[in-house]
Amino acid sequence: MEDQQKKRILLVEDDTSLASVYRARLEIEGFAIREVHNGEEALSATLEFKPDLILLDAMMPKVSGFDVLDLLRNTPEAAKVRIIMLTALSQPKDRERAEGLGVDEYMVKSQVVIGDVVARVKHHLGLAA
Repeated sequence: MEDQQKKRILLVEDDTSLASVYRARLEIEGFAIREVHNGEEALSATLEFKPDLILLDAMMPKVSGFDVLDLLRNTPEAAKVRIIMLTALSQPKDRERAEGLGVDEYMVKSQVVIGDVVARVKHHLGLAA
């Protein structure tokens, strides 16, 4: 029964070592995590896992994070899911593109530490930090 109470997070990151670090920290924080490593998996996992929030990388093989974001925002079952884009892309044009596609927050990997990301995840899920 306890699992029903856990907020679900879909972690979409093609760097598996980075993904495992984020996964471990988020699990310690009490979240249920599903980890996928490309945009195609992200789309099917969103519909199946029904996450409360998606941590989305931008640069991935096959389908980019921007395309995933665009597709999710246009999929009725997924349109309301909170999405934080966590990316190496620090150019204003990339941030503007993500915001134009409806991202909830845009974070640049080199400018944040994992604690910042956890705090923003909790914020977007309405949990006290």
